[in-house]
Amino acid sequence: MIKTIGHSNHPIERFVDLLKAGGVEAVVDVRSMPYSRRFPQFGRERLAQSLSAAGILYRYEGAALGGKPKDGAGYDALAGRPEFKAALDRLIAGSADATLCLMCAEKEPLDCHRTVLVSRRLAERGVEIEHLLADGKRKPHAVLEEELLAASGEGVPDLFTTTEDRAQRLARTWQQRERKMKRA
Repeated sequence: MIKTIGHSNHPIERFVDLLKAGGVEAVVDVRSMPYSRRFPQFGRERLAQSLSAAGILYRYEGAALGGKPKDGAGYDALAGRPEFKAALDRLIAGSADATLCLMCAEKEPLDCHRTVLVSRRLAERGVEIEHLLADGKRKPHAVLEEELLAASGEGVPDLFTTTEDRAQRLARTWQQRERKMKRA
């Protein structure tokens, strides 16, 4: 299993408590830019030090898994890049030895590329994903996908779309979500 979390505006102590409550052993930072002017406790170096003091490993993978490409490519194009696929392979291999948690800035999983880009592709490979929420609750990725489908109107196919499977409906819904995030 791989987990995800958004650092949001948490004090570092609260953030570490959320990670520990989730059983996280290593944080994988997937931010394209691993710094925050508003929340300096989440700058790459300070965050790594705070996590180390709490006994949690830190690894940066934003170069391969970040959601803001310099060339403006969409998420499907990013997911097709060899460096993205290799980073997913590293995550999957690493999750066999430790409880990994993908970290980005956004509080809500569906407002962040850690879910719409990265977790989606991990789930497609059969990896179990769990999202750690700001209130301390947890949400399985499969539940999040069902909520996304239901909210989009794609949850249950009608009589005229019975040939379209769940994966096709979900892919279309993920693309809609990506477009909505880019407009926000």
